[in-house]
Amino acid sequence: MSDDKPKPRALDADQIDELLAAHQFGVVATVKKDGTPHLATMLYRWDPAERVVRISTTATRAKPGHVRRHPRASLHVSTPDHMTFAVVEGVGEVSAVTTEPGDETGRELLAMAGEVPDEAAFFAEVVAEQRLVLRIKADRVSGTSLLPA
Repeated sequence: MSDDKPKPRALDADQIDELLAAHQFGVVATVKKDGTPHLATMLYRWDPAERVVRISTTATRAKPGHVRRHPRASLHVSTPDHMTFAVVEGVGEVSAVTTEPGDETGRELLAMAGEVPDEAAFFAEVVAEQRLVLRIKADRVSGTSLLPA
């Protein structure tokens, strides 16, 4: 192995927050009923102030059931070249399903979506899709880069 290759280096908290904020997709890991990992690429939002990852999903998907049975969950996010990555580990929780346009879950989903052209249409869509929010409350966040500092 050559000594001129960059050595792995830990990212600091600000670098991790920047990486998580700069991307929209990451791999979410939950635990299946049989104890094996379930991995899925998901759209997410990172809230650095609250140290929470928010993921929009539906009541019929596997992840909410996994988190209800075994609340540990993780998110892995990497740069397009995979030379830098961050991992959020924590306790997952599942919101109520949005059932009324503009209810608490619907408003949380709207905040995650950012600007939408028609809020009423957005709320109707998330109710029809039985959307909810999967949250991962971070108790450990780490990151590594293989690029020179």
